[in-house]
Amino acid sequence: MSDETKKIKVVDSHTAGEPTRVVVEGLPEADVAGPVAWRDFLSEEHDWLRTAVACEPRGHEAMVGAYLLEPTRADCVAGVVFFNNVGYLHGCLHGTIGLTVTLAHLGRLSNGDNRIETPTGIVTVRPPEDGWVEVQNVRSWRYAEAVSVEVPEWGVVHGDVAWGGNWFFLIEAPDTIEVNFENLPQLTDFTCAVRDALNANGITGAAKGEIDHIEVFGPPADNQADSKNFVLCPGREYDRSPCGTGTSAKLACLHASGKLQPGQIWRQAGILNTLFEGSVEEVPEGGVIPTVKGRAFVTAQAELYIQPSDPFAYGIVYSP
Repeated sequence: MSDETKKIKVVDSHTAGEPTRVVVEGLPEADVAGPVAWRDFLSEEHDWLRTAVACEPRGHEAMVGAYLLEPTRADCVAGVVFFNNVGYLHGCLHGTIGLTVTLAHLGRLSNGDNRIETPTGIVTVRPPEDGWVEVQNVRSWRYAEAVSVEVPEWGVVHGDVAWGGNWFFLIEAPDTIEVNFENLPQLTDFTCAVRDALNANGITGAAKGEIDHIEVFGPPADNQADSKNFVLCPGREYDRSPCGTGTSAKLACLHASGKLQPGQIWRQAGILNTLFEGSVEEVPEGGVIPTVKGRAFVTAQAELYIQPSDPFAYGIVYSP
């Protein structure tokens, strides 16, 4: 193996079926601090690391990555930047749950509350209990209700725009599509068409934030859940879990409509029928602080090799 080979140490996990790969060693040296500064630095100067970790042949389209950072605040145990095969994420709660079981695996959590710095703000977690982790998210809110958009081949679609750590367009499933695993191709085509229509019509979140997640809801498979969703993530992949930031956005919309009271539990199933549980606290500035609970498992600890002679050293990157 060449002396120029780069070595990246990672810990893999899955949260309710959705993978998280945490980079624990191998970041380039940099005179930057904090998740936002690190995200900008890596995006502008070292995006090869994202593609090498998340894309084939080491990763895949559903892979979500997390760079583990040293915290800048004394009251935090870590910082994190999340990414996937197409770019960087604002927040990621399934990834935060995966990061939490990874930190526990590494012996880096204390009893009680542990605070983590993210690009969207501080989130709080507690040590996992049999893999179950509660995350107190950043403030979430409904930005716009019953927004209409003309979607080619699908007609007029109505949905809410909400922030849960990412921008979401939340839709009740049309009569022609049942939210179940067998309908993945149709659900993917529909949600991609909705996202394209939102972009084409200039429909955004606050401060022109791009709505890059589309969430479709239908009835649950059984009485273990209150709802079942399909979530299109940036790119063309779907969330295997019920989506933590998407659940936060849903909780914010339910609360805004008077359908969810503080402390009341909402059970959100994902496309694989795995569950997240959520509740909210009201905040004076409006919106809510969601708490989302999900279960994760560490699946691997590995060292990735990036060799100069490898034609796919920095991943296989598909261009549209």
